[in-house]
Amino acid sequence: MVPPTLVLLLALVAAALAEPLRFVDCGSKDGSIQEVNVSPCPTQPCQLVKGTSYSINVTFSSKIESQGSKAKVYGEMLHVDIPFPIPEPDGCKSGIQCPIQKGHSYSYLNKLPVKSEYPSIKLIVKWELVDDQDQMLFCWKIPVQITS
Repeated sequence: MVPPTLVLLLALVAAALAEPLRFVDCGSKDGSIQEVNVSPCPTQPCQLVKGTSYSINVTFSSKIESQGSKAKVYGEMLHVDIPFPIPEPDGCKSGIQCPIQKGHSYSYLNKLPVKSEYPSIKLIVKWELVDDQDQMLFCWKIPVQITS
């Protein structure tokens, strides 16, 4: 088993090598996004290869206090949000030191696994992080292309 500190270190290195993405803020109410990184994603739209996992790093500041946070990820097609499962929805286990404090900056780290059975399609990835009152700490969207 890989030690958790090594996993975090590798995630930080991958995030440091990532280029900031152009994203659309889709309703960050209780937080403010400084930067979104997806690695590897050298150009947009991101080419997501089936059977590959991508590193996500979102730097944001909180406008509120919250005991916890939960991620919700969707594939948006024809303005319909289809839930997209991620391995760890708990933000407090994804690089955020909880409780979340007002005015502090955080780096949210997670993985986006692209399963082999997903269709090859263009869509919008929508990523939300909600606080303990189910209000959005952040919400961002990027265009992607799932490929074989």
